[in-house]
Amino acid sequence: MSDTQNSKFENAVTIMMEHVGEDSQREGLLDTPQRVRKAYEFMYGGYKENPKEILSKALFSSSNDEMVLVKDIEFYSTCEHHLLPIIGRVHVAYIPDGKVVGLSKIPRVVNVFARRMQIQEQLTEQIADAIMDAIAPKGVAVVIQARHMCMEMRGVEKINSTTTSSALRGLFKKDEKTRSEFFSLINSPSNTHF
Repeated sequence: MSDTQNSKFENAVTIMMEHVGEDSQREGLLDTPQRVRKAYEFMYGGYKENPKEILSKALFSSSNDEMVLVKDIEFYSTCEHHLLPIIGRVHVAYIPDGKVVGLSKIPRVVNVFARRMQIQEQLTEQIADAIMDAIAPKGVAVVIQARHMCMEMRGVEKINSTTTSSALRGLFKKDEKTRSEFFSLINSPSNTHF
């Protein structure tokens, strides 16, 4: 961002603080506009990344045609309606069709889309479609379980309520056995002691 854009953003933060009744010249708040700007640049870094590029850089030939599952990927996003946090976990599975992708790329793709202003339903679809487009597998499944601070901190104030969304593509949508295996695996307890 240019210095002018940075200054405009920081001025907006100052106005926001003053609007809610804060003294923007109070010692603890003097550097807050700059800190908020830097935090936003990080939190919304997903707009500057290309998920297809990330995935295509780590494709490898493979004869594997069984499900690959990356489970319990933590993510932090922002509700596009209130700019409040969405906090949750993503489960992503795919069935290779001649190509596999480096496992670390799946959480990176989750972050690309999570680090944008979002709704959970769209986030779920974007992850599934990006993997389907870049890898061309036999199927993709994505399930997100998340807490929405726009429901917990304001409005209905329903603490600890969880929203679940799914996106199924290819075999996961067409084949009941494949779909059942996926849901069974994501619902089984994780063993973190290997």
